[in-house]
Amino acid sequence: MEYFDEKQIKKTLKIDAKAIDIPSGSADIFIEKTLESVKKQLKNKTIITNKDLERIIAKELKKYNTDLAYIYKNRDKII
Repeated sequence: MEYFDEKQIKKTLKIDAKAIDIPSGSADIFIEKTLESVKKQLKNKTIITNKDLERIIAKELKKYNTDLAYIYKNRDKII
């Protein structure tokens, strides 16, 4: 079971955005909009797996920046 730690996810996404040269202002907007949508989707769920959380975040990020979504989704797989 995964707990939705918004602060940690924001930190991770900001690091990922900086790594691929997304301007910080744009990244902040992408991240805020993504997390707002994620919170709405998770509102009625009692149990969230890590895979569910990653899938939902990546899907929402993809609306704003496909590269950032790819980096987030494949974070532990990229060498």
